Amino acid sequence: MYAIEVNDLTKSFGDLMAVDHICFSVSQGEIFGFLGPNGAGKTTTTRMLTCISTPTEGSAQIMGNDIQKQAFAAKEQMGVVTDISNVYLDLSAQENLIFTGKLYGLSKDRRLQKAKELLELFGLQDVRHEIVRGFSGGMKRRLTIAMALVNDASVLFLDEPTTALDVQSVRVIHELIMKLNSSGTTIFLTTHNMAEASSLCNRVAIISQGRIATVDTPERLKQAMDRVHSVEVVFDSSSSHLVTDLEELQGVRGVQKRGNMLRLLTLHPPEVLTGVFQYSERKDLRLLSINTLGPSLEDVFLEMTGEEIVERTKGSGKSSERRGSVKSRRSSH
Repeated sequence: MYAIEVNDLTKSFGDLMAVDHICFSVSQGEIFGFLGPNGAGKTTTTRMLTCISTPTEGSAQIMGNDIQKQAFAAKEQMGVVTDISNVYLDLSAQENLIFTGKLYGLSKDRRLQKAKELLELFGLQDVRHEIVRGFSGGMKRRLTIAMALVNDASVLFLDEPTTALDVQSVRVIHELIMKLNSSGTTIFLTTHNMAEASSLCNRVAIISQGRIATVDTPERLKQAMDRVHSVEVVFDSSSSHLVTDLEELQGVRGVQKRGNMLRLLTLHPPEVLTGVFQYSERKDLRLLSINTLGPSLEDVFLEMTGEEIVERTKGSGKSSERRGSVKSRRSSH
């Protein structure tokens, strides 16, 4: 029995086909990444799987329970953590967990026991009586995930769990995800963070324009993209002409600027390396560093979807792109 099984799941809004007959399955004990550009159908899919929205066509099961015919049983098997914290700020950490347990119908003794277990597991025991309003973003996120596990969920849906968190908090959340997974919890992870998906997920699905573009392990996806490489260079100059100049080098398919580092996309790294050295000598520039890299999961994403990776800025309606300018967008092969 799969933890999640999806068959021809479809959702339309009038003439708009938001999710178009998608099929995939998630094994028990797996960390499964669900990736896609904004508007691709990620949220709509998750809302259907968590019984918030009714499918137009198709079916899905959570631990063998049909999300439409056995919605209550399906909900009992899942915990859901959205990208927006749902903690009660004027309650303590322990009170939040106990209240959540009451909503799930747990007995008083069981609520207290689960609250104690989860506070210890998530490193919140020492602040269990403190009001949540004073917690850091990382502490609130940990508490939010803990609240989703009060009902002993077999499947945990995480929607961008590390968005807008500092580096230390991200590391803590990643460690918790791995710890939960090692104890048998299946994780369905929606994220814009390609490094996060690559390091945590057993498999990933990439959805684009409402359809599943691919499902595979991060490593196999990267190996299949072996034709996409890059050369990363840092010069001792921040000239505004650098990007334009490097775009014109033989073999360069595109240039991405990330801080003072420039990433040159190419099919032929040796050719580009020669061009970079010749350019630096011609312009009398000093190379501070130069590296060649194989394809990343981010490259796979761009190849499959043809879109930039965009991460929402927490607390605003704006979006901030996580990559620099690209000379030419790669077409699908």
